Amino acid sequence: MIRASIRRGTTASVGLESGIIMRTTSNRSPASTRSPAIFTGTWLVCLFLLDVPASAELPSIRFDRLTPLGAAAGSAVEAEIVGADIEDVRALWFEHPGLTAEPVEGKDRRFKITVAPDVPAGTYDVRLIGRWGVSNPRLFSIDHGLTDVTDTEPNNEPSTAQVVAVNSAVAGMSDGNNEDVFRFTAKAQQRIVIDCQAGRLDSMLDATMSLSTSDGRLLASSSDYNGRDPLIDFVTPADGDYLVRVYDLSYRGGFPYRLLITDKSHIETVFPRAVQAGQEVELVALGQNLGDGSKSSSWLEADVPYVERKFAFAASADIASAGSFQFSVHPTDHSVLPTAATCTLTGTQFQAAPNGLANSQTLVVTDSPVTLEAEPNDSQEKPQAVTLPLFVSGRFDQPRDADWFEFEVAESGQYGFDVYCERINGHADPYLVVVDDKGNRINELDDFGHRINAFDGHLRDPAGLINLTEKRKYRVLVQDRYRRGGARYQYVLAIRKQQPDFYVAVIHSQNPGPGGTTVWRGGSVYMDVIIHQQQGYAEPITITGEDLPLGLHLSPTVINNNSRGTLVITVDDDAADFTGPIKLIATGLRGDETLRREVRPYSRVWNNAGMNSSRPTRDLVVAIRDGAPYRLEWDNDNIEVEAGKDAMLTLRLTRRWTDFKADVTVQPLSFPGNFKLSNTSFKGDQTELTIPITVQNNTRPGSYTLAVMGQAQVPFNKDSEAKDRPNTLVSLPSRPVTLRVIEAAKP
Repeated sequence: MIRASIRRGTTASVGLESGIIMRTTSNRSPASTRSPAIFTGTWLVCLFLLDVPASAELPSIRFDRLTPLGAAAGSAVEAEIVGADIEDVRALWFEHPGLTAEPVEGKDRRFKITVAPDVPAGTYDVRLIGRWGVSNPRLFSIDHGLTDVTDTEPNNEPSTAQVVAVNSAVAGMSDGNNEDVFRFTAKAQQRIVIDCQAGRLDSMLDATMSLSTSDGRLLASSSDYNGRDPLIDFVTPADGDYLVRVYDLSYRGGFPYRLLITDKSHIETVFPRAVQAGQEVELVALGQNLGDGSKSSSWLEADVPYVERKFAFAASADIASAGSFQFSVHPTDHSVLPTAATCTLTGTQFQAAPNGLANSQTLVVTDSPVTLEAEPNDSQEKPQAVTLPLFVSGRFDQPRDADWFEFEVAESGQYGFDVYCERINGHADPYLVVVDDKGNRINELDDFGHRINAFDGHLRDPAGLINLTEKRKYRVLVQDRYRRGGARYQYVLAIRKQQPDFYVAVIHSQNPGPGGTTVWRGGSVYMDVIIHQQQGYAEPITITGEDLPLGLHLSPTVINNNSRGTLVITVDDDAADFTGPIKLIATGLRGDETLRREVRPYSRVWNNAGMNSSRPTRDLVVAIRDGAPYRLEWDNDNIEVEAGKDAMLTLRLTRRWTDFKADVTVQPLSFPGNFKLSNTSFKGDQTELTIPITVQNNTRPGSYTLAVMGQAQVPFNKDSEAKDRPNTLVSLPSRPVTLRVIEAAKP
């Protein structure tokens, strides 16, 4: 038996060879299909690997590639780094103390990475540390019980196939205009999972994989099974050798991958996908080789039965109260492109074996009881009766499945509707329809979420507010837009009385490509703030830092009823060098209740013009390094102004480099629409500017934190002893100012 996948647009087929059942399936939803033009040709490779930043700024370490992409716990591997401004990188930063690295003597850009035996299976961010600060992260995967193998050329033909054993993890690199071929031996009826991990580990490889017998008979091909990564689930019909081929869809070379060939436990999905915080629940896992207590399941994927096993699980009570998301494996396979899909998820991950494969499932965590969807409920005439507030864990059991629910409203008002699917890697593209007790369609909800610069939090999940009337019954339909179904097509439907809330994310934004957050001593750096205001939340949100290192400052930043803002981090002139994580907290009011939420850090994944690509990180890592060429700061950082008037502010310029004499232009930095400032500049020896910020009449009273951006041509050379110091455009934000807007005086 074989289960695999091929690309959307191909037709499913059943073949019989030596008693083997084969069916090809597609995991790519039409809504998320990429344009082939984006991923074909050599121009994209050149754009990504170009060592010259897209705009001339001071050096900033850019981490493009790490190979290999993982290692087994208790092992050591030699790794290579590729990027820009990495000539002085002599250390790696890991987010787990059990991962360490040291430079390999005599080998440039190579490190020996050692993994302690007790590092749990999962994915971990790695960053480069050097003279120019800290880089963006790249992912490194840890598994238990596998043997690390390096892709060895030539292995492009069956006759030269590289021999590997079952339970190997191959560190591979795609060949331009060619493929890598691997040979392994298996016993009859041995269930093997062949998992090519690339997109999930920050590689740009768009992998395609095939499986054949040793004499060349094609058994299966796969692509876009987990995100854009392929997977083949294989039960061998007989003792013998089998061949695995791996290649890029467009036959591009130079992209790493991690190929797992294993008969270890592998979980593909669990049910339910919503759990009540602090309550033990029973999860039913479906997968392969699940060990003691497992049995054959009635659930099939492409006509191949899963193995089923039950697990007890309890989510921490703190998750729901803090509105947090905890993960052991970075959620990078929720789409065929890197996504910030989980930015509006309160949840956790279930991992059956921390000492096994890096394999986990994302769950919604709620403070309410969870209902299980029950068939038959596939028609408007036979809905499942439920009560509010509602958290129901559902599944599109089969193609064309439609799930209907009916409830009565006890109180008139606005009700929040939310479907979690992409956020839990539910594979469907759901939509939601609400009808009243007379069959009239009240509303339909579909996609939501923000796309801002590199941050992509736009979702295929429906969400919104709908006004309902007391003592009336309503029916809700949830269905996949493309009528697909199966064990992996899961969702969670939440309906409750309006409960305003918010999620806050930050992402590095000053470099057009992936970049780290490095603050030059005496200067400032800014980050984009993205706020998802849930269910009509409109109160001000204040962001503060906790336990910041000495000399690093973050003034309380107030974002008032807006989905976007800027966060400015500043460093004192005498601050010591530093590299490490900082913690940000967002607070806001809901009536008399103070909401305290984690500020979630995100990172740009790829340097692709015009394409958003971002993923979550566990830590916001900041570095302090060499002095900034200049500093911009306000004479007074807290000003009161009437709506409809100008706030007159004094901006000061401090030139910190003696040979820096050029003019400095000043422009607004992502001002809210009701604040206006004309571009101006410091000329010659000028050190102060009086700047009017216009506050429009309709500006709502409250506090607003703003900053301006300075730009100047600065003489710079990486070699501090060099006489030639060509001009480099340097952009630095000012320290922030908070405007307290009050109502205009009545005439």
